[in-house]
Amino acid sequence: MGKKTVSSVNKSKEKRQARKLEQRRIADGMSYVTSANKLKELAPLCKELLVYSNKDLEIDMYIQKVSELDKKVLDWAISLTERNMKSLYETCAWGWNKDDKVEQMMDDTAWYLIAKDKNNKLQAFSHFRFDMDFGDPVLYCYELQIEAEGRRRGLGQRVLSVLERLAQATRMRCVRLTALTHNPTAAAFFRACGYSLDETSPPKEEISHYEILSKATEATAMEDDTLPEPPNTRIELAGA
Repeated sequence: MGKKTVSSVNKSKEKRQARKLEQRRIADGMSYVTSANKLKELAPLCKELLVYSNKDLEIDMYIQKVSELDKKVLDWAISLTERNMKSLYETCAWGWNKDDKVEQMMDDTAWYLIAKDKNNKLQAFSHFRFDMDFGDPVLYCYELQIEAEGRRRGLGQRVLSVLERLAQATRMRCVRLTALTHNPTAAAFFRACGYSLDETSPPKEEISHYEILSKATEATAMEDDTLPEPPNTRIELAGA
């Protein structure tokens, strides 16, 4: 074996350093997700955004974990999702499976943002979670559903603003979501709200019925006393 050149030694050092930085990045991300999911209340992180009005539409919002959600509210959320999405799912490769959707919506880590009007009528909701996705700490928006009478009145945009504030406050990298490609109205809405094609979205050359959109936060610059700094831990990645 010949002697290693200075160049090869430097490249090896760079690779080791890059691997260590990636390990630390993922460890920190996992710490942020764990801390966010341990929070008992999220409303203090976005309190001023939970009240919304647009002419005669007056909305109050609250946030709860799925385990704390009233059964009638959860049943309404499932029903609204089916009313809004069943036909769209049936016309794509996923198909509609209510049992699978209900199981997803009742996942132990699910959070719900619920919007009701001044008459206490439920108008909109978002099902979201704090999770690691492709190595990133993200707030993943699984559902954003609005009753017909509440649409085109800025309510959807306000719901997204709440999610974005929560992602910022809990040091998530972004708000990430899945959009059906044959639902152009929804895609146009998300893009108008500042969402763009995420790096994890399927390549355009692949035939796909969905795309991944996201909106980045400035989480790493956020100082929030409600969450502890991540511990100085290190994880070993498979194959590292």
